[in-house]
Amino acid sequence: MISSFIIPSLLGFALLLSGMKVMETSLQNWAGHRLSNWMARSTATPLRGFAVGTIASALLQSSTAVTVLTISFVNAGWISLSRSFAIILGTNVGTTLTTELMSLKLHQFGFPILVLALAGWTLTVLMNELRNVTAAPRRGLTLRYVSVALGGFGLLLIGFKLLQGMGPSLRENGTFDALMRITNDNLFWGVVGGAILTALIHSSAAVIAMCMGLAATGAMTPEAGIAIVLGANIGTCFTGLIASLGGGRGGRFVALSQLALNTSGALLFFPLIGLLQTLATLISPNDPSAQIAHAQTIFNVVCSLAALPIAYLPLWRPSPPSPS
Repeated sequence: MISSFIIPSLLGFALLLSGMKVMETSLQNWAGHRLSNWMARSTATPLRGFAVGTIASALLQSSTAVTVLTISFVNAGWISLSRSFAIILGTNVGTTLTTELMSLKLHQFGFPILVLALAGWTLTVLMNELRNVTAAPRRGLTLRYVSVALGGFGLLLIGFKLLQGMGPSLRENGTFDALMRITNDNLFWGVVGGAILTALIHSSAAVIAMCMGLAATGAMTPEAGIAIVLGANIGTCFTGLIASLGGGRGGRFVALSQLALNTSGALLFFPLIGLLQTLATLISPNDPSAQIAHAQTIFNVVCSLAALPIAYLPLWRPSPPSPS
């Protein structure tokens, strides 16, 4: 059991999570200061804030990073509450890029991508050794960050492939089979489990990717995976809540808005898990793994677009001073 289940599952999950963190860190270091300036300048309206949140989360591969950045901007007084709310809505859409990429079955290219990333990183080392004093290092520095991010993506794909490989062992494991039966009988426990696991590891994409890997081998049903997706969208709010504790009321408002939005969306779609699965099946009829990714995208896009008009309501405007 240890060799066929525990070790591959731990290794696969560790590679998956490590790959995501490597991508996030590299892209943040490369685009962090530019992204901060861009977000501060480009969120003149809630709709633009929504677009910025979507693009920034897709670029950084982390809705949590953009949420924490937004909280800091609100605390500094750089953006209004309505714009911050729109950015949070956009992060929920942008974060679906990772799982949609994994649904394309790119995991078979994990090792070639890792080799390509290593070659790019080695090239930057040679460029730094050979360049003259007057040469601008920016191009080599960009290539280095991109190579490291690509390497993280390769690790992510390798971890995803390992998780898929442990599917047959899980199907033969009585304990896991019992847990899956409980989840299938009451999908509420899938929501709870997804929320707790995401809060613990601070990555909804990693939890959803794990579900996709299990669903691809039949170890998990798409319905159970979708329930965990709903829970993961609640659990991802935990990091923002922690980050907001040391700031002002504006930052706490952003964090609580995200929690209210994601929890409301999960409660709204919980009775509609079957409908979500049906819509996802229309897109990928014979791929349970892709169905989970598509269900996440449909859920986040519908919830975010439905809530976007709230950012235009007068309640965001400051009240006029009362007469003395």
